[in-house]
Amino acid sequence: MNKFNVGVIGCGNISGIHMDALSALPDVTLYAVCDIDESKAAKAAEKYNCKYYTDYREMLKDSSIDSIHICTPHYLHAPMAIDSMLAGKHVLCEKPIAITSEDAQEMIRVSGETGKKLEICFQNRYNATSVKIKEILDSGSAGRILGAKAFVTWKRDKDYYASGAWRGTWEQEGGGVLINQSIHTLDLLQWFLGDVDKIKGNADTRLLGDYIEVEDTAEATIVFKNGATGLFYATNCYATDSPVEIEIFCEKAVLKLSDGLNVTYKDGRTEHITEADTKTGGKAYWGSGHAALIKDFYRRLGTGEDMPIDGFQALTSLKMIEAVYKSTKTREYVKF
Repeated sequence: MNKFNVGVIGCGNISGIHMDALSALPDVTLYAVCDIDESKAAKAAEKYNCKYYTDYREMLKDSSIDSIHICTPHYLHAPMAIDSMLAGKHVLCEKPIAITSEDAQEMIRVSGETGKKLEICFQNRYNATSVKIKEILDSGSAGRILGAKAFVTWKRDKDYYASGAWRGTWEQEGGGVLINQSIHTLDLLQWFLGDVDKIKGNADTRLLGDYIEVEDTAEATIVFKNGATGLFYATNCYATDSPVEIEIFCEKAVLKLSDGLNVTYKDGRTEHITEADTKTGGKAYWGSGHAALIKDFYRRLGTGEDMPIDGFQALTSLKMIEAVYKSTKTREYVKF
């Protein structure tokens, strides 16, 4: 495997997961970190024994760096990713890919033009339960997919939104519960069920309007090209962080993901899959796939393989969200 020097832009909450995962890889060196808050950058640099910058453009000038991880607020993803690829770096970017599909398409274009890899962190695809669902569906053992339902019922309060001025704003977060908390679930739905045909939905602000301008609740009907229909509900107004639930109905079985994966076949057989030492539905679990994703990212960089969650894959979930926003206004299905 090749040796890779890595720079991380953004030293906020999610960056620690990236830095820990990078530090555990024998052929990867966490070479530099960057944050506009020098105290955060210096603290991370001391912990991980690396260089630090306060201007990411200066970091990109360092020819020793092979790849960049982008762990910044949503509105910075596109410009930072584009600048990084133009500087000759591969990019692993936190979700969402961008806050508009136009920005995402420009990121994809630059990746193709420069030949630099672009992958987006939809790490829940690497959860053992997600891998098992995909395996069962693709094998055909559950029969034809008939439909699905998915629920994301979490709690985000005033203190959460006060933790960053970008949160809860259209201009900088790009949306609310759809583009932040539940985009992972939308990504899994399209990964499990296939190409989307059309979406009709509604997004509004039901409880948190005193301190956010974006939606805190959304519902959608998602029609897939294979004929299956998915029902989707997400809210940030719940009393607590409840386990994410996905249920997929097939001809021969029902697959239910909540606290673990339960598969019930019509012939009476059952399967139960969990993760070691963690609850499947908890927030910690829904972030635990980062290490596997990051390890696979560098393995693929070394072999030259395509990235499984490239810009095109990530663009789909963003377009699903934009379709819900558009449908909220038109009250019509939005075709893909």
